[in-house]
Amino acid sequence: MKVTVNRRITFNAAHRLNNPAWDEETNKRIFGLCNNPNYHGHNYVLIVKVTGDIDRETGYVIDLKILKDIVDQSVTDRFDHRNLNLDVTEFKNLNPTAENIAVVVWNILREKLDSKFDLSIVLYETERNFVEFSGK
Repeated sequence: MKVTVNRRITFNAAHRLNNPAWDEETNKRIFGLCNNPNYHGHNYVLIVKVTGDIDRETGYVIDLKILKDIVDQSVTDRFDHRNLNLDVTEFKNLNPTAENIAVVVWNILREKLDSKFDLSIVLYETERNFVEFSGK
């Protein structure tokens, strides 16, 4: 019997969408306001979905306190109130789009979670724009 548990966190971060292989005009045309050379920020909402069997002894899929600690240490502490382009190693050469942020977060958390769990990430960049990544 598989059950999915969810942990919702928020973090605030700045970024700039820019492809250094393109000229300024192309970057501005493709990325619009998100290409601001002085960066811009978002109040991200991250939902971490962990799917697995219910443990017979605890009744948990995963202890949510343990999941909270993993997410806080691995994601929130690294991303919150940061400039993703400048402060987060994974984005030194990777455009920090919502899609790429979701994949990076998934990869970080995948390393921390037992392989018996399925993992999916939902990342809201705005109330209306969000992405989901489950490693496939």
